[in-house]
Amino acid sequence: MTTTDTSVRPDSTTREHFDVLIVGAGISGVGGAYHLSKQRPGTNFVVLEGLDSFGGTWWMHRYPGIRSDSDLYTFGYRFKPWVGPPIATADEILQYMGEVIEENDLDQHIRYNHRITSAQWSSEDNLWTIEATRTDTDEPQYFTANFLWMCQGYYRHSQGYTPEWPGMDQYEGEIVHPQTWPEDLDYKGKKVICIGSGATTATLVPAIAADCEHVTVLQRSPTYFIPGRNENDLAETLRELDISEEWIHEIVRRKILLDQEIFTQRAFDNPDEVKSELLAGVRAYLGPDYDMETHFTPHYRPWRQRIAFVPDGDIFQGVKSGKADVVTDEIERFTPKGILTKSGEELEADIIITATGFNMNVLGDIDFVIDGKPLDFANTVTYRGMMFTGIPNMLWIFGYFRASWTLRADLLADFVCRLLEHMEERGAKRVEVALRPEDQDMELLPWIDSENFNPSYLMRALELLPKRGDKREWQHTQDYWREKDELPAIELDGPEFVYE
Repeated sequence: MTTTDTSVRPDSTTREHFDVLIVGAGISGVGGAYHLSKQRPGTNFVVLEGLDSFGGTWWMHRYPGIRSDSDLYTFGYRFKPWVGPPIATADEILQYMGEVIEENDLDQHIRYNHRITSAQWSSEDNLWTIEATRTDTDEPQYFTANFLWMCQGYYRHSQGYTPEWPGMDQYEGEIVHPQTWPEDLDYKGKKVICIGSGATTATLVPAIAADCEHVTVLQRSPTYFIPGRNENDLAETLRELDISEEWIHEIVRRKILLDQEIFTQRAFDNPDEVKSELLAGVRAYLGPDYDMETHFTPHYRPWRQRIAFVPDGDIFQGVKSGKADVVTDEIERFTPKGILTKSGEELEADIIITATGFNMNVLGDIDFVIDGKPLDFANTVTYRGMMFTGIPNMLWIFGYFRASWTLRADLLADFVCRLLEHMEERGAKRVEVALRPEDQDMELLPWIDSENFNPSYLMRALELLPKRGDKREWQHTQDYWREKDELPAIELDGPEFVYE
């Protein structure tokens, strides 16, 4: 049940009040709603979603072949067994999320078509005031909340990132970004160039290659992939033994996480060895005569950027069959017929797909105001990548790069529920994190170390993101294998937490 308040605005506009307001009904928001309903039953909460259904990325992205780039035993929630193939399509993920919503009666808490425009904190009232716009009616909506749970993801849904190249206005064909894929795009029998070398390219190209006359992957530099069968042998063995799906989910999940921990550590300790293994996996599909050095040998060590799993090596099979090829070069300019590379080769195409990444946003592109002052997120310091100095009663879900996003969403949901319970026990209306006396002279650094992880989308946005310190408490470590023990053990009465 919600309450209404008509006294807080001069024009007496009705506002609904909630204990907790969750921003976004994607994988994090739906998971947060589940945990809140189970761990703190009776909590008065709402989920506001700007799109017209749940799913976030998996609902908005409609390009051919869209699928996960990590396994669903760890990308799926810990509380609901995954029973499909490890790498799943968007439709399979949406069906899974829909079951979570239906089985736990979460739909009653979700408001679709609510795009949040501003969030204002008042220390006098210890309240957030949220202004949203109904995207289906264009009507303003107002809410107040004691606690704000940011589950909106980390990139701008409205537009993907496409660099500005000379001559783009002269090109006579279609230019398409996968993030805003036209439903009526006809690529059958066409020549297509796909610019990019990441997970989107590896997903999209095999999905369209059979219908196109030819697809050329144009990349500035190669990236790492892990090809393999889209099956999990351990899961299949356990099913043959008639083990329950709940046990299978937990056992396989733990095995995958152990393997990932070992692999990640090896990537730091023995990068050349891991590099050789990754390249050998690709070479097994392309054969000994393919120019691996030029097209599939990255210039950085493994795990400085995300590594995508390629089920059944499908993009490499497309290259070997001749339906697709790879050109590693830089773009000089667009021409009326296609693209001229810096080496002087003109690549002709009817359609050019710019799988060139996305634009990060900061806190959902929402205008944040703290006690009448606009918030500059870059002037805050991150506390474990989830709370921020100077921002009361707010937590941001930002997942892992080297492990599945949902692992951290589950961990942080536990933390939020524990923090809310602790505030209630203390009788506190407000909590924020602050640097301790021993942190006052701590060096403040960019949000993430570029030597550790440096994808282009993150490097472009560093100036918008909070600072980190040189101590683990003041960093987003990207280390699930330590955080799974550290986050549940956080001392909520520690000096970094300030309650009122």
